[in-house]
Amino acid sequence: MPSPNKLIPDAALIYERANGVTYARYRDPPYNVHERWIVGGEPTAVARAKGELFGYAEWEDMMEEAERNPILKKYLKKAIEAYCLTKENK
Repeated sequence: MPSPNKLIPDAALIYERANGVTYARYRDPPYNVHERWIVGGEPTAVARAKGELFGYAEWEDMMEEAERNPILKKYLKKAIEAYCLTKENK
């Protein structure tokens, strides 16, 4: 697939929106065989479309909720500890 940063000159694009994510793809042959790529959308939806567990807004929401919920806070601390341990072992 051509890099989204280097579009094919004079090639028409089609923009599609699905599940909060905006995609682009080439309209005409021979370029229309390339897969669509993400060009924008809602941050959480884009994060999920890229295969991420959650977006930054959800992380912020979890941090706020953890201040009110001791069980969530406990498990988030454990997750952060596991993350730090794996970073140290690299």
